[in-house]
Amino acid sequence: MLSQQQYKRVLAAMAAHTRGDEYGKSTICNIYFDTPDYLLIRRSMEKPIYKEKLRLRSYGTANHNSTAFAEIKKKYEDVVYKRRISLTEQQGMELLCGRKPSDDSQITHEILYFLEHYKYLRPAVFISYEREAYYDRENSDFRITFDQNILWRDWDVDLTKGVYGNPILSGGAVLMEVKSAGAMPRWFVDILNENRLHKTSFSKYGRAYEAIYKRENTGGVHYA
Repeated sequence: MLSQQQYKRVLAAMAAHTRGDEYGKSTICNIYFDTPDYLLIRRSMEKPIYKEKLRLRSYGTANHNSTAFAEIKKKYEDVVYKRRISLTEQQGMELLCGRKPSDDSQITHEILYFLEHYKYLRPAVFISYEREAYYDRENSDFRITFDQNILWRDWDVDLTKGVYGNPILSGGAVLMEVKSAGAMPRWFVDILNENRLHKTSFSKYGRAYEAIYKRENTGGVHYA
């Protein structure tokens, strides 16, 4: 987790070693699917060795014919695996809500198995954020992303309804995620050390669930 000052220093220090993602800055919108009692996120927050989530993602506000991605995100120990297919927003919602699939791919069958295994899944929470992504010039497997303006809502849980909701971070905080198939390059380790940055556990959906739980148990309202 970075302050705005740390974010600017890190960005400047890594400029000589990285290149920007081909899409530049983007707004990412997600619908997380869960049971009515939030079984998936509750299990995830218990920090088991293995955990998984199901979501539908779009880049920016979607319409029913725009591209979306149905995705199973799995984490075993510290390694994250993603299995996803590209389809329209309408097809994605139909698939994840248990209707007829749009294709017969292996990943589609994995999603159908997920839906069968976890009964009563439904669109639970919308989460959006503004992302910048960068790659190491020498190793494209090493990726760094910065997420800001992270918002959640559990009403209007729809990729076509626009970007708004309750903020997860405060004070201009920036979430930096480091993604690598192997060890981090020395130049990046030096940047972390110079800025006294350390690994921390953070889940956007987990934070949203904590806010929902607090609201439901204190009689709060939906809107910030």
